[in-house]
Formats: sequence, C-alpha cells, structure tokens
Amino acid sequence: MTTHTSDPGLIRALTVLPALREDVELHTADGLTLVGELARPVETAPAATLVTLHPLPTHGGYMDSHVLRKAAWRLPALADLAVLRFNTRGTTSPRGTSDGAFDGGDAERYDVHAAIEFAEFHDLPNRWLVGWSFGSELVLMHGRDPSIEGAVLLSPPLHRATDADLDAWAQFGKPLVVLVPELDDYLRPDEARRRFARVPQAEVIGVDGAKHLWVGESAVRRVLDEIVAHVLPDHPVPLPTHWDGPSSTAKDDA
Repeated sequence: MTTHTSDPGLIRALTVLPALREDVELHTADGLTLVGELARPVETAPAATLVTLHPLPTHGGYMDSHVLRKAAWRLPALADLAVLRFNTRGTTSPRGTSDGAFDGGDAERYDVHAAIEFAEFHDLPNRWLVGWSFGSELVLMHGRDPSIEGAVLLSPPLHRATDADLDAWAQFGKPLVVLVPELDDYLRPDEARRRFARVPQAEVIGVDGAKHLWVGESAVRRVLDEIVAHVLPDHPVPLPTHWDGPSSTAKDDA
C-alpha cells in the first residue's frame, strides 16, 4: 500500500479500494468466450449490480477504460455495488482477449445478452446496464432485457442507435439516465435532450465542463455519484473522497 503523506486518506486516480475480485468468462449464444472481471463487496451481499459496456474497441475502448475501472475499484467499497466488466468480442486488455471479431455493434448483441445472463445466473441483484460511448449504443440496441432495472448512458454518440431504438426503449419503459458532457465531441446536452425527448422516462443530465472521455477526478466522481444516486436512491451522495481503511495503488491509469 502506498501512503501519501500530504493527505493519506484521499481517494486518488489510482486508488484501489477493497473488493472481492475474480476473473470471469462469459459465453455467448454464438459460441464465443469473453473475458472479464467481477468485483463485489467484501463483507456484504451487493445492494445492486452494474453490468458495464465499454467504449469503441477500434478506438482504444476496453474493459479497463478508466471510468469503468474506477467504478470497479471504488463502488464495491463505497456503495456495496457489484461491478461486472468484460471485453466485447475481439477486444484485448491486460485481462486477455475475447474470442471473435468486432462487428460494429451487430453481433455484439450476443455479448450484451451473455453479460446479462451471467449476472442473472449468479444471482447478482438489482441489475443496471452502464454503457459508455459505443457501450451506450449497445445498451440502446440490445439491452432491453426484462431482468434489468434500468440503464445509465455515458457520452452517448447516437451514431449506431437510431430513433427506432429510442422508441423501443420508450416502450420498454425502464429508466434511462443519460449523462452528457457539456463539451462532448459527438452529442452535447441540448441536442441530447431533443433526441431523447422521444423516451418519456429518460433523464438527460448535462455535465458542465466535462468532455467525452470524462478526464479528471472531478468528472469521474460526478459520474460515479450519478450512477449511485440513480441505482441506489437511498444511498448518500456525493460519495466519500477519503478512505481510512486498507487500500492499494494501481501501477497505471488505463
């Protein structure tokens, strides 16, 4: 454990809080094996579960994309959440490479279904999808499963997902929380509110000063606070910025 004498309890970009972490494999209906990790609270059953979907793998997205990795590092300890991360087909990370090849969001439907089925089979409760960028498109196109409670979208570009997908989510009826950076490269808050207006239960939240990649601790903390506030409405937010128990420090910030 690394100690920072200036503020030893501060949760920093590379701080890893305690969790039960295990490497897992997901198995798709079209015969592929996807690699991932499940992080769970150490001393209690999870209060809810985040099934995460990473940004575009052809542009550097993978299960370790920093917001998702920090969710897995922090939320089991800070909010009693289970966090499932995995590489979609053909994607590589330090955990390994998932079978198959990138398919632009089409065959990835099987990946989404495999992750939801994994969470369901392992009795992970109160399941929410969390999709970032390309992952948000997968949520909208393929995530309408009756076993989920709702979804959180981070920086949705709405490139692949169409109005028909939005209409289908409106009919699906489950909550949809949409976090849109003020300075996003693809879809900014005013346009996002217009596009998502066709989903009555969608809540679009513009985040001042943030960019598509949510760089910086203030942006990451805002994302994690919003996720917890919607998934666990009774849990206090903002989440603590300090931790007085054991922790470790990661070698790098992916």
